[in-house]
Amino acid sequence: MKYTMEIAGLKRDLPLCAIADDLYIAAFICFGDAEITTACATELLKLVPREEYDYIFTAEAKGIPLAHEMARQSHAKKYFVARKGMKTYMPDPICVEDESITTRGVQKLYLGRDDADMIRGKRILIVDDVISTGGSLHAMEKMIEMCGGTVTGKVCVLAEGDAQKRDDIKFLDGIPLFNSKGEPIGK
Repeated sequence: MKYTMEIAGLKRDLPLCAIADDLYIAAFICFGDAEITTACATELLKLVPREEYDYIFTAEAKGIPLAHEMARQSHAKKYFVARKGMKTYMPDPICVEDESITTRGVQKLYLGRDDADMIRGKRILIVDDVISTGGSLHAMEKMIEMCGGTVTGKVCVLAEGDAQKRDDIKFLDGIPLFNSKGEPIGK
């Protein structure tokens, strides 16, 4: 089953993936799709003026190509990635827990103290591919707060399900949840 939609002016077929017996999501995957990543980054940058943030911040993994392309297009020299695993090159890492609709169980996000120190006192724009329950978003906000930064904006490509009703995020388009027959729920 697939859900066809236009995202940032480009038509894509998103595979429907089961996350529970009668609950499916349309999987938006920008990995390997340079065209959609570039188009989405261009449109996301239109949502938040560059003077409203100092750095872009995302969580591993699907937000990385978006954050990278947004940084490239806006001529930013640095962006930050909260990693799903602690790395040996991370000095004195900080850690937060994350639970999202696509993650089975709780996972941890890590950021090295060197990056955390750069965030202190800065205005941060959170970037993600899809926001649904807001679990990953909450974890990123908590991490930025622990670093001493201020979240000044939150953007994503797609707001899924009830996330479309949130007024604290900006997004390119909404996307429903689906039942086991591939029918949108709540539309």
